[in-house]
Amino acid sequence: MIKEKNNLFKTYSSIIWLLCGISAGSILGLVFGKDVEIIKPLGDIFLNLLFTAIIPLIFFTIASSISNLERSEKLGKLFVVVIGVFLSTVIISAVLMIVAVLIFPIHQEIIISKIPFESIQDLSSGSQITQLLTANDFYELLSRKSMLALIIFSFLVGFASLRSGEKGFSFRAFLTSGDEVMKQLLHIIMKMAPIGLGAYFAYQVGIFGPQLFGAYAKPLGLYYAVCAFYFIVFFTFYAFVAGGKLGIKVFWSNNITPALTALGTCSSIATIPANLEATTKMHIPSYIRNIAIPLGAPLHKDGSSMSSVIKIAVIFAIFGKDFTDPYVLLVALGITIIVSVVEGGIPNGGYIGEILAITIYGFPMEQALPAAMIVGTLVDPMATLLNANGDVVSAMLITRISEGKKWLSSQLVP
Repeated sequence: MIKEKNNLFKTYSSIIWLLCGISAGSILGLVFGKDVEIIKPLGDIFLNLLFTAIIPLIFFTIASSISNLERSEKLGKLFVVVIGVFLSTVIISAVLMIVAVLIFPIHQEIIISKIPFESIQDLSSGSQITQLLTANDFYELLSRKSMLALIIFSFLVGFASLRSGEKGFSFRAFLTSGDEVMKQLLHIIMKMAPIGLGAYFAYQVGIFGPQLFGAYAKPLGLYYAVCAFYFIVFFTFYAFVAGGKLGIKVFWSNNITPALTALGTCSSIATIPANLEATTKMHIPSYIRNIAIPLGAPLHKDGSSMSSVIKIAVIFAIFGKDFTDPYVLLVALGITIIVSVVEGGIPNGGYIGEILAITIYGFPMEQALPAAMIVGTLVDPMATLLNANGDVVSAMLITRISEGKKWLSSQLVP
């Protein structure tokens, strides 16, 4: 029993320490008020380290992910089906969260900044698109203001490395190695998160008062409620579409271990073995499960798409901006799709998507990112559950499309 408690603490230690740092910072802010401004540099140092690491992390994560799809692409039609199913469930989950936010709006309970937007609205629509998708020179890709251009460039580099064949082997190895190095660098920087975000939260509470907590309570409650609904109702529906009533029974009788593993590790990558074992018991063909599960871990994230929407809504509420504008909602939907691909299968991997959203909408990074990171950290366990478990039910849908509607009954009924 003691060993289980120790393992649980070890699993959630980063989140626990982060919550402790935020709580301690909040208490300091409540007690000392504006005097806590003296520790604000600690938060600024943490954010600056994160800003400098995020650009190479994005490049290596995307480029290496694309360059390592070579084996999957050989299966042609199956690869198209896999991507089609992944995108469909991501879009459905994002739309569900957008509808929930529209029905239960996150009100403008506190405006933390009156800094004007970094707007480009004075330019023509063509110029706006050009600036959003491209950069004038290579060095401009290294600015977080060119985030989308960097992502597109990273995709192109990944595809180019695929086309290079054997001659590009060393470069693909370099991308994979760089991806791992940058992830480890992010882990090192995140060790400072309890102090950095604690200092930032102390500053926010000290300056703006205890009413700051109201900006997070409702969105967190809304997120967990909608995700629980999606997990139970929509996953059941997906299983029914994949295999009828038998599909529902097979899914829910085999997904307990993957679900608990996802909650226990907060990592889609760490859940791959449990997912592979579960899909084997579900009689999903090996050529499907061996592609859908490993590919789904870094590329398919229903929970992250939903958390992306809630974080954008929180940022808009904090800055007193309207989240109901059709253009804003359409861009939010596009961001969730990109985030599903960009995020690595690592705990708290959503920071890349948060920076992308903040950049596209033109919010001041220094004020918006910490708020999004706090929300992202608090929703991480539930997001990982949907991300990882969604790969299992998606594998069932892929099998239904590839093998026909009798794929499951032919395996289980004599």
